[in-house]
Amino acid sequence: MCGIVGYIGHREAYPIVLKGLQRLEYRGYDSAGIALYDEKELKVSKTKGKVADLKAKMESEVDTSGTLGIGHTRWATHGVPNDVNSHPHISNSGNLVVIHNGIIENYESLKKELTKRGYKFESDTDTEVLVNLIEDVILKEKVKLGKAVQIALNQTVGAYAIAVFDKSKPNEIVVARLGSPLAIGVGDDEYFIASDASPFIEFTNNAIYLEDGEMAVVRRHKGVKVRKIFDDSLVDPYIHELQLNLEQIEKNNFDHFMLKEIYEQPSAIKDTYRGRLHAEEGIIRMAGIDDNLERFLNARRIVIVACGTSWHAGLVAEYIFEDLARIPVEVEYASEFRYRNPIINSDDIVIAISQSGETADTMAAIKLAKEKGAFVFGVCNVVGSSISREANAGAYTHAGPEIGVASTKAFTTQITVLTLIALKLAKAKGTISNTDYHMHLQELETIPQKIEIALEENDHIKEVAFKYKDARNCLYLGRGFNFPVALEGALKLKEISYIHAEGYPAAEMKHGPIALIDEEMPVVVIATRKGHYEKVVSNIQEIKSRQGKIIGIVTEGDTSVRDLADYVIEVPDTIEALTPLLTTIPLQLLSYHIAVMLGKNVDQPRNLAKSVTVE
Repeated sequence: MCGIVGYIGHREAYPIVLKGLQRLEYRGYDSAGIALYDEKELKVSKTKGKVADLKAKMESEVDTSGTLGIGHTRWATHGVPNDVNSHPHISNSGNLVVIHNGIIENYESLKKELTKRGYKFESDTDTEVLVNLIEDVILKEKVKLGKAVQIALNQTVGAYAIAVFDKSKPNEIVVARLGSPLAIGVGDDEYFIASDASPFIEFTNNAIYLEDGEMAVVRRHKGVKVRKIFDDSLVDPYIHELQLNLEQIEKNNFDHFMLKEIYEQPSAIKDTYRGRLHAEEGIIRMAGIDDNLERFLNARRIVIVACGTSWHAGLVAEYIFEDLARIPVEVEYASEFRYRNPIINSDDIVIAISQSGETADTMAAIKLAKEKGAFVFGVCNVVGSSISREANAGAYTHAGPEIGVASTKAFTTQITVLTLIALKLAKAKGTISNTDYHMHLQELETIPQKIEIALEENDHIKEVAFKYKDARNCLYLGRGFNFPVALEGALKLKEISYIHAEGYPAAEMKHGPIALIDEEMPVVVIATRKGHYEKVVSNIQEIKSRQGKIIGIVTEGDTSVRDLADYVIEVPDTIEALTPLLTTIPLQLLSYHIAVMLGKNVDQPRNLAKSVTVE
């Protein structure tokens, strides 16, 4: 949520900051702003709406010159989305300028105290309180900006990533983070600041990722000095060499990032198992598991914590782990887990799943699990992210950047990683026969090709989407391994088309949802020829007898469901445990096409953010 961009160096800051904000639009926001300084005049422009609105406003109102600049996309927390509440915020003196992601929880008490001292506030934000608190420290303590930021942050409670500069000292920007990501791109006598590396990838491949509780003074000609916020100790920062490239964060020839990422799934899954899966030799190599194998084999249970789509991937993993490795699994919403005083023991394994590796609730769940003595294994996509650093061990999905807010390739690559882990543990425990083990490995290796076949149904899926684009409600049904896929399919439709949809186990339909079924209700049924196929066919007959409109996701060549359904969408045949990797593809495309036909903003759906870094 929210996005931070900053630049200090020898180039014009405005085009860098503006382009950076455009690349961070995927994070979700409702307003945007930029502050520039040319060592003579401070120029600030901000507006409710999109970055495109900001660009038009700024270029018509102010001179955009200057080699120091910061920009922000805001997702409203304190104060409604409007021009006044947008960032950047300026201190009462007009000297300090700040942008801020996160929440200052004790802002009201700080605001009351500052008001007593004569400070005035124009906005409803906690951020304006923070910038004036920093100014107050400078005036009272007679300290430089960096020290003032440190003192002020020791008086605040909450989460933040901030960038602040003093126009009287135009050669430095001070940044800090606690619970919200912040990266510093290191160039040749120039520095870039951003919520992730995408805004500056074309300028440098070197980045410093601040750890929680760290701050940095970034000086134009003197480099970066990092220290701890709370104990004042200096930190020797590690400079990461980025693997990201510019092509990965562009749409290429696709209309939307979401569609591009749907079509990237065959290559993304190959990248996920490359170097890990050796099907011919019957070997799975995963350092995070190999180095901790005894811990996994002796685990009393596995607890999976995640949010949103990652939670659905965790549900699929529950079926796979219990079926193949015979290890008890519980799947928890991280936002509930962290608050309900869960029973966690030292012989539990906690697997935390997050695409961004920055999800605030999942981070908090990890910390709670570690406090209780559990071993935490992280599954995330972003190298160097907070979860990857906080976990005891882990595995990256290697899906490449996912820009569309509605997650697609993250879901299938998370399932791929979790399937590899389950198979590796099953082999080590002896809970799977050699024949079944080798069959699963060989079949997993074919999944990318089978997804390519599933994608060939795109034109047919577009026809189905046109038929049902005006539906007000939709029901998704699945059984076994595909029940979580039904949940994920319903979530996709809700996220980007704003059509109400619910996912249910197919057998639960008769325990309530069947009351909703009539001739206006489309029902998407995942009915692959595996598992409890006959039972699902019976469920379809129940829907049909009540005039429900049936869209069947079926195994290629199916005839039973075809005779009952209004439309069928075929996917290739595969082992039951791997069917979610195929059945999710048509559901992604169906949601995408419906949203496009309804004129929705597919990549940036309203009220949503890619990386939820606040509670």
